[in-house]
Amino acid sequence: MLDSKASIDKLRWIMTQLRDPETGCPWDVKQDFSSITAHTIEEAYEVVDAIEQQDFVELNKELGDLLFQVIFYSQLGQEQQLFNFDSVVASICEKLIRRHPHVFSDADLSTDMQIKANWENEKAKERQIKNKQEDISILADIPKNLPALSQAAKIQKRCSHVGFDWHEINDVFAKVEEEVLEVKGELAAKEINQVALGEELGDLMFAVVNLCRHAKQDPETLLRQANQKFTKRFHGVEAQVSASGNDFSKHNLEQLEQYWQQIKKQEKN
Repeated sequence: MLDSKASIDKLRWIMTQLRDPETGCPWDVKQDFSSITAHTIEEAYEVVDAIEQQDFVELNKELGDLLFQVIFYSQLGQEQQLFNFDSVVASICEKLIRRHPHVFSDADLSTDMQIKANWENEKAKERQIKNKQEDISILADIPKNLPALSQAAKIQKRCSHVGFDWHEINDVFAKVEEEVLEVKGELAAKEINQVALGEELGDLMFAVVNLCRHAKQDPETLLRQANQKFTKRFHGVEAQVSASGNDFSKHNLEQLEQYWQQIKKQEKN
C-alpha cells in the first residue's frame, strides 16, 4: 500500500499506521476527539485564507490537511465502534439527496426562496428527530463555539425562517441607528456603567450582523476583509513613518492620518 497510487484508501491506510499502538506515531496515538478539534478549526481557517488570497497551490495543500481531519475523526470513531469513514460518507450522501428534492426527485422548487425554505424545513425535521421532542427550539444545535459573527447570523436566519424578522432592509438600518443612539447615551453618562455599555455595544454589533444578512453579505467574511484591508493600509503607514526618518512617537495623530489618506488615495489610482 505504501507504494500504491494516492487515493482515499491509501489515506485511510496511512491513518491506521499512524494510530497503531505499537508502531505508530506517539503523537497520533495519544490523540482523541477533543484534542484535535483546535487543529480542525485551524485547518478550516487556513483553507479560507488560501481562497481569499487566491493561492490555489496552497489551497490544494490545505484541503488535503482538512480532509485528513475527517479521516482522523473517522479512525477514532472506528476504533471506538461509534462510526467509520464509510458511514460518514453514507450520512452526507443521504442528507444531500434528501435536502435537494428538486435535483434528485420531481419536487418543483424553482426559486432561491423555495430552495432555502425547503432546506430549513429539512433541517428542522432533523432537529426534531435528533432531540425526539415535538417542541424543540429552532435555535437548538447552533454550535456554541462558532465565531460570534457567524453564530449571530445563524441565530437570525433561524428566526427569520419562522417569520420573526424585518421585511424591509430600511427597518433593519433604523434598528442599527437606534442601537447607535443607545451606545451614545451610555457614553454620555456622567459616570459610565461598563456593564450597560458593553450590553449596548453587543446589541449594536448584533444589529449590524442583521443588516449584513439582509444585504445578503456574510458578516464574518466582511470583517475578515476589513481586517485585511486595514492591515495592508497600516503597513503603508508604517512605511511612510520609516521613510520620514522618525518613529511613531515623533508623529502626532494628524500626521499619521495624512499618511493614511495618502495610502487610500494611492489605492484608487
